Amino acid sequence: MIRIALILLIAFVSCTPKTNTMTNYQEEVKQTELAFAQMAKESGVAAAFLFFAAEDAVIMRNKQLIKGKVAIQTYFEENANSYRDIELKWHPDKIDVAASGDLAYTYGNYQLINHANGETSEGIFHTVWKRQSDGQWRFVWD
Repeated sequence: MIRIALILLIAFVSCTPKTNTMTNYQEEVKQTELAFAQMAKESGVAAAFLFFAAEDAVIMRNKQLIKGKVAIQTYFEENANSYRDIELKWHPDKIDVAASGDLAYTYGNYQLINHANGETSEGIFHTVWKRQSDGQWRFVWD
């Protein structure tokens, strides 16, 4: 009888969803996204994008794909004047993490404010995150 109860307990526990783990992963991604936005506010858009980009990250700017962290750095260096008086604000509305715990995506609203000319634009962002070998989340698509 004890053996059957033990087998049933093991079966029950192994079938229980890992909600705590998924909740933890979602919170990690959320905190990373918020730190990314905060760094963009405090240190500038270019610094934040370079810090949070994976080595193989891809961004799309002006309908062009910019592939790899080195290319992203070059893009921001070549377009430094365009980002000088820019403030970028965003907050994730949705965070989802793969069951494997190594990929995630976020999306939400963003606001881009150009303090030089007073123009503001708004839109939706979508970011794909990948857990790196050191355990940190870095974006691979933005």
